[in-house]
Amino acid sequence: MITLKGKNIYIRALEPNDLEFIYTMENDENIWEVSNTQTPYSRFLIRQYLENAQQDIYEAKQLRLAICQNDDFPAIGLIDLFEFDPKNNRAGIGIVIQGLSHRNQKVGTEALELLINYSFQHLNLHQLYANIGEENSASKALFTKFGFKCVGIKKDWNLTHGEYKDEGMYQLINQQL
Repeated sequence: MITLKGKNIYIRALEPNDLEFIYTMENDENIWEVSNTQTPYSRFLIRQYLENAQQDIYEAKQLRLAICQNDDFPAIGLIDLFEFDPKNNRAGIGIVIQGLSHRNQKVGTEALELLINYSFQHLNLHQLYANIGEENSASKALFTKFGFKCVGIKKDWNLTHGEYKDEGMYQLINQQL
């Protein structure tokens, strides 16, 4: 699918052999703060999730895709549309890249650009939004690079390690509709 292929990466549907990658990502406590996870996931639960991952976005209300480097199949990250709302033509968007070796390599930038374009051109969404912790300067820089604007701050929104932290709501309106 050309829509989801960039210069250096492509994003694809999840496959059964992504089980170990997703298991590792979902159980990485370093990213639990951004994913609102509090408990580990079993391989059994992830296998069940992957068996249902073929559901259409209109049915599942979410779309999770693997980020891969061109000419390579293994995933190096995940990018999601969540809380898909076809009535109001909007969805949340989130991204996570595995390990420091793939960060700061423009992987997130290219993946986000591909999914924004897909969302606006193929799903005809009017808006995308992202929830970003106020301390997450890398994510704020990534999303604002594509025109996401902070439209509000949710005070004391997330409890992390015994401390309440603010979260920004970033929004991108499709100007082409």
